[in-house]
Amino acid sequence: MLDKSPFPKITAPLVYAVCIAAIGSLQFGYNTGVINAPEKIIRKFFNKTLSDRSGRAASQELLTSLWSLSVAIFSVGGMIGSFSVSLFVNRFGRRNSMLLVNVLAFAGGLLMAFSKAAKSVEMFIIGRFIIGVFCGLCTGFVPMYISEVSPTSVRGAFGTLNQLGIVVGILVAQIFGLESIMGTEGLWPMLLGFTILPAILQCVGLLFCPESPRFLLINKMEEEKAQAVLQKLRGDPNVSQDIQEMKDESAKMSQEKKATVPELFRSPNYRQAIIIAIILQLSQQLSGINAVFYYSTGIFERAGITQPVYATIGAGVVNTVFTVVSLFLVERAGRRTLHLIGLGGMAVCAAIMTIALALKDTVVWIRYISIVATFGFVALFEIGPGPIPWFIVAELFSQGPRPAAVAVAGCSNWTSNFLVGMLFPYAEKLCGSYVFLIFLVFLVIFFVFTFFKVPETRGRTFEDISKGFEERAASPTSPQKSSSVELNSIQADKEAA
Repeated sequence: MLDKSPFPKITAPLVYAVCIAAIGSLQFGYNTGVINAPEKIIRKFFNKTLSDRSGRAASQELLTSLWSLSVAIFSVGGMIGSFSVSLFVNRFGRRNSMLLVNVLAFAGGLLMAFSKAAKSVEMFIIGRFIIGVFCGLCTGFVPMYISEVSPTSVRGAFGTLNQLGIVVGILVAQIFGLESIMGTEGLWPMLLGFTILPAILQCVGLLFCPESPRFLLINKMEEEKAQAVLQKLRGDPNVSQDIQEMKDESAKMSQEKKATVPELFRSPNYRQAIIIAIILQLSQQLSGINAVFYYSTGIFERAGITQPVYATIGAGVVNTVFTVVSLFLVERAGRRTLHLIGLGGMAVCAAIMTIALALKDTVVWIRYISIVATFGFVALFEIGPGPIPWFIVAELFSQGPRPAAVAVAGCSNWTSNFLVGMLFPYAEKLCGSYVFLIFLVFLVIFFVFTFFKVPETRGRTFEDISKGFEERAASPTSPQKSSSVELNSIQADKEAA
């Protein structure tokens, strides 16, 4: 059953719950970007600490290895955390899971903050790993909670707040990391330990947030509590439509075997949806966006920009602004359409960036085109590939398989993030100015896949979407028919009715 109201009532409790949950996304963004600005200062800390221990200067090979480990260990922790999402949400619930794992934010933040005072490189690296586990868990908890408390007709718009939290976190890290603020030899431990403050804020805020009504009714069988939460979130005593939708989903779940990660790939009812979820996550990371953010300063330097750090912050501002734009577009244009626009536009920008970088030494003015193309690349990423893969995974699955699906998708995202971060420097060294042609090829592949395989989920209930995949799996005819065509036809039939 579809939500017929084009303008649902947006209540203060709903906005509050979504915003408090999105602090976890801000943590992810902040800890992703915070380590870039003080790189040279932290390397000096590594060198001094190791030299004081051994009595001789540390080799450049050792320092480079330790720095690479410090960067990469965050993604390794993220992989482990994201794959552990279902262990928490099925046992403790969505809200309580977000509350519990803030212990990891405290532990990781304190280890990094006091690593310099303790003269311990090990504390710094372990802290980065722990904060990575925390962020990996957040990338599963936050989209799931937001999608389950939001009305169907604005689920995408609220889901975009997850990505907004990430990009705001990256921007805050870039600004705080400036040498004039906290990017100094004396203040960098405070810069890394700052992550404790949002953790405290979220812990206090979550105490006044409700548990997911879907978890209460479907997992805990507490219909009265679920109804009370829905009435508060919706600002309406009549929530019978939402309750009935959840009951229908619960009845269907009772007839199914519990979905584990292997079952997602074995069952024809889930297989297509989990493949789509994984490919969408890969489209986010292999689009090249993190290559731009990890190495944007270097890109701007080679383009001849005298103050590349401010150009990088400018990219962060563009990132944030267009995430807000996406928030208003996602329920009007639809998920699939925006994802296609984003991928196609990024492919064009990648081609322009390649040409501009290749000709920068022969055509002076064209180097500035690379900056415009970089900003365009970032803006188009936030129109589609940035926010959509996070929350559409929760939309593609019903309550039973959702935690396992979110865990698999999140692990795919973190793994590809790790690979891009590790391999891009080598690819750049090998390909030079033509490195973004690699991402151009990926963008074209993902565009084709999205066009033929990804369904539109705008305005659809979780049950309707999962039913579409089941009908597709059960149909012995038209094996080449895309899921997007079939699910859109189901949507059209419902609207006509």
